[in-house]
Amino acid sequence: MAERRGDERARAGGAEARAWDALVAAARRTVADGLVVGTSGNVSVRVGDTVLVTPSGVPYDRLGPEDITGVDLDGRQVLGALVPTSELPMHLAVYRSTGAGAVVHTHAVHATAVSTLLPELPVVHYMTAALGGPVRVAPYATYGSEELAGNMLRALDGRTGCLLQNHGTVTYGATLDQAYDRTAQLEWMCRLWLTASAVPGLRPSLLTAEQLDQVTEKLRGYGQPR
Repeated sequence: MAERRGDERARAGGAEARAWDALVAAARRTVADGLVVGTSGNVSVRVGDTVLVTPSGVPYDRLGPEDITGVDLDGRQVLGALVPTSELPMHLAVYRSTGAGAVVHTHAVHATAVSTLLPELPVVHYMTAALGGPVRVAPYATYGSEELAGNMLRALDGRTGCLLQNHGTVTYGATLDQAYDRTAQLEWMCRLWLTASAVPGLRPSLLTAEQLDQVTEKLRGYGQPR
């Protein structure tokens, strides 16, 4: 088995090997940052027509270079011997429908709590604009199902992140860093709303659609010039 897994690593190109190393680091970070517990959640990154994805039920601290796991866009395994994550249908649905370069799925506590309370995260902070607008909650469906993948896609329409009812979060980006940053931002906004809404006798102020549009335009020039 070890020899076979080593062969899979050798078959992977340089870009795939580097992407796998970054994916494993991101997966371990979800645990360190408290976004997942154990082997919950999953991470993927696209390299050409191959999607590298965390394997099912394997603790992230045990993953090494020889454990590279990859599928094509139809879900056929093309790299590795480990079984891909059970949430593969969600990841593939994002790649087939968007220009995503990476997808991050977590069971973050505050975001999951909000998903049980509301159909949409209230606009408590202007960084909502960074996710494309008010973050919707995808209706509950069994994990790993095509139904869940479909619910997620509808919630993602025009957005780069959504909540999954009684489940967690999904975000995507052009890069793994961008997808991860959006996940962290979404969890922070959910924590902010829960904190503010818990104050007795007071209700959080919310941004208007016009205010959010102004931020959306301003964010187009945010950061360092390329």
